[in-house]
Amino acid sequence: MSYDVTEVQKSLGGFQYPGSPEQLADHAEEKGADQQLVDTIRGLDKDQFDGPNAVMSKLGEANVLGGS
Repeated sequence: MSYDVTEVQKSLGGFQYPGSPEQLADHAEEKGADQQLVDTIRGLDKDQFDGPNAVMSKLGEANVLGGS
C-alpha cells in the first residue's frame, strides 16, 4: 500500500508534537484518514516523534509513501 504524501500531511496537520504513534494515529483517525493509514501510523516502530518530518521519514523507511 502506498499513501499520498499530501494526504498523510493533511491527516497529521494540527497535531501537537511530540507524540507517540498511537497518539498520531488517533489524531489522523479523527481527521478522517483512511483506516489502513491509521493502522500503518499506529504500527510505526518508534516511541515518540518530535515533528512531522520524523513521521514522514519513518513512513519513507517503511516504503509506504507515493505521490506528492
